Amino acid sequence: MRTPVRGDQRGVTLVELMIALVVLALGVMAVGALFPTGTREASKDNAYTVAHYHAQEKLEELRGKTWTDPDLAPGRHPSTVEDLGSVWRRWYDVEAMSAPLDNLRKITVSVYWIGQSSDTVTATTYVRR
Repeated sequence: MRTPVRGDQRGVTLVELMIALVVLALGVMAVGALFPTGTREASKDNAYTVAHYHAQEKLEELRGKTWTDPDLAPGRHPSTVEDLGSVWRRWYDVEAMSAPLDNLRKITVSVYWIGQSSDTVTATTYVRR
């Protein structure tokens, strides 16, 4: 019988197999680390969406009011909104514009929340007499 020459051997050595397993394990761990980050970012995006909704909702409500309504009086008007099991702090500032724009009022609605992420969303509009 003829013994094979070392250069003719085929297959994978134990060292090569161990290196491949380490590289694969590192890749799996890196991908696994992305899931909590993705979940956290999705939750943060959801909070921004809800905050934008509440800001826009208040703007639309205020646009429908008459010029003499107390809700459109200049100043800060605070309130809270409960939604999705969370409390959202919402306030709006009404600013009377100076001449020649004295028939306009600037309304800025801000929504603040506390949760996994906390931030403030602001939306602005103008109403006229």
